[in-house]
Amino acid sequence: MPDDPVEPASTQPALSVDPIAAVVDNVARPRPRRAALIEWVIILVVAVGVSLLMRAYVVQQFYIPTGSMEPTLPIGDRVLVSKLSVTFGTIHRGDIVVFHAPKAALQSCSDAVPIFIKRVIGLPGDHLTSRGNTIYVNGKPLDQTWTHSEPLGTPIGNVTVPANSYFVMGDNQNYSCDSRTWGTVPRSSMIGKAFFRLWPLSHFGFL
Repeated sequence: MPDDPVEPASTQPALSVDPIAAVVDNVARPRPRRAALIEWVIILVVAVGVSLLMRAYVVQQFYIPTGSMEPTLPIGDRVLVSKLSVTFGTIHRGDIVVFHAPKAALQSCSDAVPIFIKRVIGLPGDHLTSRGNTIYVNGKPLDQTWTHSEPLGTPIGNVTVPANSYFVMGDNQNYSCDSRTWGTVPRSSMIGKAFFRLWPLSHFGFL
């Protein structure tokens, strides 16, 4: 018997797929709107989370509400405060620190706010006193290398700074409500050290 008829082979070339073109085409296709929205929500949540963690544990911006630190920090200045420098570092004499106001300070100061900013004058164990406009630390005159205003105003009696506490004063010494009035600040109340001025731009830079 004659063989069954066979269809002639197609003369059209076989189709080939370019893998690179396929990848490019897949990337170029717009993603579903829902997927893009979810991606942006995740990015926003992560960004907010990082910002909150930075603010809570690393660095935070503060506004200067009173004139107690003039002329160093006039009212309205904005500063960055390093929290890690207190958590893991050492507080030195001359540091500008931000701290939660002690209860006695809130009761004693007419311009009291919940957060204070002052300069460290006395460290744990130091003995402080004053005569005229001169502050004495452990019997020696304090060399105030930072900008400050005189006269001293309220004198320092005879103070021995307790352990884990600090004696602080404003650079505007005659008009500052500080440790001379309400006592020392425990380290546990410290928030951080001011290290950089953001505003005004004319004084932008490290403190």
